[in-house]
Amino acid sequence: MPQVGDADPRTRALHVNDGIPASGLYGPALLDSDGSRVPWRLSPQPFPMLPSSIARLEELGRHLLAFYRAANRLYLASMRGNQPAWVTGYLDQGKPDHVVELGRLRRYRSKVPAVIRPDLMTVDPGQFVATELDSVPGGIGLLDSLMLRYRELGFNLVGDGSGIVSTMARALIAQAGVANPFVAVVVSDESESYRSEMTWVGERLNQFGVRAITVHPRELDLSGGRIVVNFDGRLEEVDLIYRFFELHDLKNVPNSDLIVHAMKKRRVVVTPPFKAQLEEKLLYALFHHPELERFWAKELSAESLDVLREAIPATWVMDPADIPPQAAIFPPLVTAGRPIRRWDDLAGITQRERELVIKPSGFSELSWGSRGVTVGHDVNAEAWSEAVGQALAGFQHTPYVLQHYRQSRRVNCSYYDFESDSVLDFDARTRISPYYFVVGDTTQLAGVLVTACPSSSKVLHGMTDAVMVPAMADAGAEV
Repeated sequence: MPQVGDADPRTRALHVNDGIPASGLYGPALLDSDGSRVPWRLSPQPFPMLPSSIARLEELGRHLLAFYRAANRLYLASMRGNQPAWVTGYLDQGKPDHVVELGRLRRYRSKVPAVIRPDLMTVDPGQFVATELDSVPGGIGLLDSLMLRYRELGFNLVGDGSGIVSTMARALIAQAGVANPFVAVVVSDESESYRSEMTWVGERLNQFGVRAITVHPRELDLSGGRIVVNFDGRLEEVDLIYRFFELHDLKNVPNSDLIVHAMKKRRVVVTPPFKAQLEEKLLYALFHHPELERFWAKELSAESLDVLREAIPATWVMDPADIPPQAAIFPPLVTAGRPIRRWDDLAGITQRERELVIKPSGFSELSWGSRGVTVGHDVNAEAWSEAVGQALAGFQHTPYVLQHYRQSRRVNCSYYDFESDSVLDFDARTRISPYYFVVGDTTQLAGVLVTACPSSSKVLHGMTDAVMVPAMADAGAEV
C-alpha cells in the first residue's frame, strides 16, 4: 500500500479511486473508460489547513449548537407571546398545518438536530463565514469513505481517526437513549441520489456498536405500536429513525404517518426532529434583526455572540409587505455604497452593485443542492429582475432570503487527471464543510469535507470540475 512518503501522487490518487465502493457513493460508480469512479476530481492528498484554522472549526461547532438551541427557544417564546408574533409567522410561512403541528409537539420542544453542517467560505486564514447551515446533509458516507482511504495512506486528517460514522454512532446512541439501539436510516425517493452513500453509512454504523439498516420508507411497518423493519430475515423493532428526507416532501414519503404515529406515542425517536422551523435560512435574518437583539444577548454567551456575529452573514427576508414612505429595509441594506430602501430598488441596480445572492429559505424542493440560487453579478439584468420578482411573488408559499455574495479566497489545488495520467494544479476557491455531531451537551467535529472549485465558479458545489477531499493539518497551508 502506498504511503505519504511515496513520491508518486498518481499512485496515491489511484489508491483512493480504487477504494470507492463498486456500488458508487452518488449512484452507481461511473467506471468510465478513463477509470474514474467518481463524477468529480480526485486529489492525491487531503486539503491542507492551518492548525489554528482547525482549532477555530472545532470551537465553531459548540457555538452553532448554542445558536440552534437559542433559535428553538425563540420560536417557542414567539408561540407563547413572549417574543414578536412575526417570528413564528416567518418561520411557519408556506408550511401546511400538519408540518407546523409536528414542529410544535410538546414532548419534543427541546430537541435540536443531531448533526450540524455549515457551508463555510474562507475570508481570511481562520476566518469563516457560514453562508448556510444544514441539518439533513448529504456527504456523510462520501466523506467517511474518503477519510478511510486517505488515512490508509498515512495522512493525519481532521476529525475522528475511524471516519466520521464512528462519531455519528455515538450521537445516535445518545439520541436514542438506549445502550444498544436499532437504527433505521430512512432514505426517500427524493433523496434517491444519496441512497448509495447512506447505505454505506448504515453498514458502517454496525461496526461501531449501532445495529443499523438503510431502508426505503415503504419497508417500514407498524407492529404493537412500534416501527418494525425486516433485518436479516426477522422483524426488528426500530429505536431510532435517522431521517434522510426533507419535510417539504413529507406528503410523498410512504409510511410517514406510521413514523409520526409511533413518534407521538414515544415508541420511536426521530432525528433530525420534525422541526421545519430549524431548517430555514431566514434564521440568519432573525439573528441580525435589531428587535431581537436583547433576546440573543440573553440567550447566548458573550463568546458565542462574538463568534456568531462574525460567522453568520447579514441576511434579509424578501417580504413583499409594503414599507411606509418614512421607513426602509432594516438592518440597512447597502450594496456598493448604495442604500436599498425598497425591494423594487434591487431591480435597477448595476452588475457591480449586484454582488448579492437570492435563495429559498428552506421549505422547498429548490432549497438544497444550489437549486433556486441566483447570484446577482453572474446573470444579466433581465434575469436578475426576474429572480427578484419571483422571490417576492412566491413569499406566501416559499420565502426567499437575500445575502451579500461572499467569496472564498483563492488557493492552489491539485488533482489527478485520468485522461492525461498526470497530476495537474488549478486555481481554486473552496467551500469548507465541517460535520459536527451532537453528543450529549456538546458537539464533536467528526471530519471536514472540502469542495475546491475553479476560481471562476460563482457557486461552489460538487461539480465535475471540483475536487472533493477531506481536510488535514498542515502548518504551511494557505487557509
